Amino acid sequence: MRIAVLSDIHANREAFEAVLEAVRELAPDRIVLLGDIVGYGPDPEFCVEKTAELVDRGALCLLGNHDEAIATGGAGMTPNARTAIEWTRERLAPAHRSFLAGLPLSVEVESLLFVHASADGPAKWHYVKDTDGASRCLAATGAPTVFCGHTHVPAIFYALPNRRPVHFRPLDNVAAPLSALRRHVVVAGAVGQPRDGNPAACFALVDTDAATVTMLRTPYDHDATAGKIAAKGLPAWLGMRLKIGR
Repeated sequence: MRIAVLSDIHANREAFEAVLEAVRELAPDRIVLLGDIVGYGPDPEFCVEKTAELVDRGALCLLGNHDEAIATGGAGMTPNARTAIEWTRERLAPAHRSFLAGLPLSVEVESLLFVHASADGPAKWHYVKDTDGASRCLAATGAPTVFCGHTHVPAIFYALPNRRPVHFRPLDNVAAPLSALRRHVVVAGAVGQPRDGNPAACFALVDTDAATVTMLRTPYDHDATAGKIAAKGLPAWLGMRLKIGR
C-alpha cells in the first residue's frame, strides 16, 4: 500500500493545491491528513472544504491543535497564532467548524499509527522534536511506526528494541528505509508552512510493500500566499516565514 501523508496545511491554498496535484500524479492507495487544516494562512474556508471533499472520497483526516483552537480560542498559543485563529473563527461557517470539531485524534492503518502531534497524549499536543520526544511517543503505543506532524520539520527517528531512538534528517525526494528490525517515528514536515529552511511544501509518501518513506517537496507560489496574508491584515511574519521556510 502507498499512502500520501499530508500535515499542517495551515489555510495555505497555493501549497495545498500544488501538493494535491502532485498526489494525483502519484495515485496513492490512500491519503491521510494529519491535521492543522487551518491557522496562520489566508484561505481557511477553501482548505476545510477541500479536506472535507477528500474525506468524502475516502481520505482520513485528524484533528490538529489549530483546528481544535477554533473551538477553544487558542489559549496558550503564540500571539501571531492566536491572532490568526481569531481571524479564522470569524470566517468559518458553522459547517466548517462542525467538520473540524468532529475529527479524530488518531487513526491506525496497517499497523501504522497516525497522530497530529505525538502518541504520547495526542490531545496534549506534545512536539516530537528530538530523541526524548520520540522515546515518549513510542513508549505510548505498540505500533511499530508512528506518523506525526506538528513540528513542521521533516524527520525520522529509528529505534532498536530497548534502545533510545536515533534521529535522521531525510533527504528530499529520496526514499528512506523503514526496517522491520526497528520502530520509527516519522515527522511528515508541513504542506502549508515548512520550517526546515526550504520553502517548498513537504509531504510524505510511505510504501508499506517496499518498506520506505519519502519526503517529497513541491514548490508553490509562496509570494502569492504571502500577498494574501498581507492583504487580509494577518501578521506580516506569517507571510515572511513562507518565503524563507522558517
